[in-house]
Formats: sequence, C-alpha cells, structure tokens
Amino acid sequence: MSMFESAAIGNPAYTQTLDPEPASAQFARSLVASALHVWELEEAEDAALLVMSELVSNAITHAGSGSIRVIVTRQAKHVVRLAVVDFSRELPQQREVAGDSEHGRGLAIVAALTDDKWGADPLPWGKRVWAELTVVKERPDA
Repeated sequence: MSMFESAAIGNPAYTQTLDPEPASAQFARSLVASALHVWELEEAEDAALLVMSELVSNAITHAGSGSIRVIVTRQAKHVVRLAVVDFSRELPQQREVAGDSEHGRGLAIVAALTDDKWGADPLPWGKRVWAELTVVKERPDA
C-alpha cells in the first residue's frame, strides 16, 4: 500500500493531508519527488521541490488551520500542478520586500520558477494555492 493517496478519476494526482508543522514540508517534498519519478518527469524535481516547500511554508505560516492538503497533479504530458489547500480564506499576495528582510520572498520564488503560472482559488471553507511547472525534457546527445 502506498503512503500517498492517488486520484481515482481525472488527471493523475497524488494527495495527502498533513499537520500544519514544519516537518510536513519534507513529507510534501517526498510526495512531489515520488510523483515526478512515477511520471518520468525528474527534470523538474529541483524546481518542484522548492515550489512545494514555499507553498507549504506559506500555508503553515499564514493559514493557521488545523491541517493542510498537498496535491501534485499531472495536468498534461509535461505540465505538473502543485497545490496546497488550507482553511484560511485570505488569499496570498506577492509583495515587494526590503533588501535586508528575512521573510516575504516565497511567492516571488514561486513566480520565478513557474514563469508566473501560479494563483489562488477561493473555496467555500478556505483556499487552494497552486503553481504549474512545464517540464523541459532533456534531449540525449546525438
């Protein structure tokens, strides 16, 4: 039995509900790495792990909810969507950060790694923050 839940219908996906604590970021990264391996999209792993870390960190820091749900979905052959669902209705906003600030750069990192393909969907009981990565497959040398 897998330690991750997979979607029964629709696009291929893996999902897991986690406690809103820093240790959950590592579990979320494991879910992302496993999904990318199954889908043979390992080229996106470094960027995807960093994006998921930022999304989970933001949910833990700002949402204040009893749990978070991480979701990794294969939207198309070379497109992966990473999402975190929480119970806060406050939508995230990318902001300007002072050069010496230690916080506030997470969404700028997400935007840079995803070519600005990220957003937040309001839900009746919270929100889903997502980001999409287009995987560039490496070509073997000819």
